[in-house]
Amino acid sequence: MAENLKQRLQDEMKAAMRSKDKERLTTVRLILAAIKQREVDERIELDDAEVLAVLDKMVKQRNDSITQYRDAGRNELAAKEEAELSVIQEFMPAPLSEAELDALIDQAIADTGAASMKDMGKVMGVLKPKVQGRADMGALSAKVKAKLS
Repeated sequence: MAENLKQRLQDEMKAAMRSKDKERLTTVRLILAAIKQREVDERIELDDAEVLAVLDKMVKQRNDSITQYRDAGRNELAAKEEAELSVIQEFMPAPLSEAELDALIDQAIADTGAASMKDMGKVMGVLKPKVQGRADMGALSAKVKAKLS
């Protein structure tokens, strides 16, 4: 990726301002605020992988909120969260296919020499940076567990 994710977000914010796209502008500003918050809290400059982790967390939060709003019959709030979710997902890398995930899991198990559930942490440690933002970590964890047991 030639330009980094943070710069792309800044550019998107300017474009949304120019086109007067209020919803998009609000969501992009939310993303930038979350990134800035983490940078200030940890006194670091986030790289693309860390920005992806922030985005991943925001996606998870939106999905949880959508479920809760739907269960409570608050469809207008769920729709707002879905709109934010679709904007956030534009900045996420393409999700990995099942075949790609299986190949990465097999490779990680081979690389770590994992043989049992005791090695689960090692395997997940190798996988996490490779799949951040491109796969559901819960589902990934279940797949790894199935292969190790």
